[in-house]
Amino acid sequence: MPGGERASGVDHGPGAGVLLVGHGSRSPAGRDEVLSLGELVARSTGAPVETGFLELSDPAAGAALDRLVERGAQRIAVVPLMLNAGGHAKSDVPAVVLEGRARHPGVHVAYGRALGIEHRTVSVAVERITRAGGTGLPLLVVARGTSEPEANADAARAARLLAEASRSPFVVTGYSGLTWPLVPEALDQCRRLGATSVVLFAWYLSTGILVQRMKDQAAAWSAETGIGVVDAGHLGPDPRLAPLVHARAAEALAGDVRMSCDVCSYRAPFPGLESRVGQAIGVGHSHLAREHRHSH
Repeated sequence: MPGGERASGVDHGPGAGVLLVGHGSRSPAGRDEVLSLGELVARSTGAPVETGFLELSDPAAGAALDRLVERGAQRIAVVPLMLNAGGHAKSDVPAVVLEGRARHPGVHVAYGRALGIEHRTVSVAVERITRAGGTGLPLLVVARGTSEPEANADAARAARLLAEASRSPFVVTGYSGLTWPLVPEALDQCRRLGATSVVLFAWYLSTGILVQRMKDQAAAWSAETGIGVVDAGHLGPDPRLAPLVHARAAEALAGDVRMSCDVCSYRAPFPGLESRVGQAIGVGHSHLAREHRHSH
């Protein structure tokens, strides 16, 4: 689907349905943003669309898949509402697919890849930075940290692309947890590089507890150092993302999902993570697809 094409009227063929899977959040605002994106996707197609979550929010992804079957879907594309392909997208969402196939053996359930670094996601992010007045300023991009090295590297790639488009003099990539550098450390990197002000963009699809935490950390750091931090926000439920979701669904239904697996630790031995190769799907974070738990 070309970058400028509108999502309106997308047709995935007879019997098709789309399941969108978000991680879930303790933040009601985070849940609402994911559901809002689901509504945008649903309004742009005649196919049934349902949205579910891995944990922390309702409805559960497996229950949402069951509703699609009840609504007559016989071909279901399962699309992770996630930017970087970490363990959630590579292990937990495939578990939703496998459990759905087991419960509905007569239904074709196909896995779609994460939204990723794409012209639409980059363009929306650059617009957020521009509207915040961040063009030409040192840039800090904060992504969700993960134990999957390839996903962390993708965050750094996204940060570089945003910096190029925003004419930033330099860019630092930080993470909300699980890996380095964390937000305070990343802000200190900006200071050591000579920043007198910093624009902060969260490479997140929706808000939540982690996004609010990074804002609080940035505010505390700014008060301590006297260096201003411009909050450029996050992606959010933007209508321009709906065509991308449909593109991912179309790939899945056509059997043409092309994930980057060059250095994926689930595919080939990665130093220090050799035991991950061949690991059973869904083991990494132990999510349940049909009935999920509301705590880690």
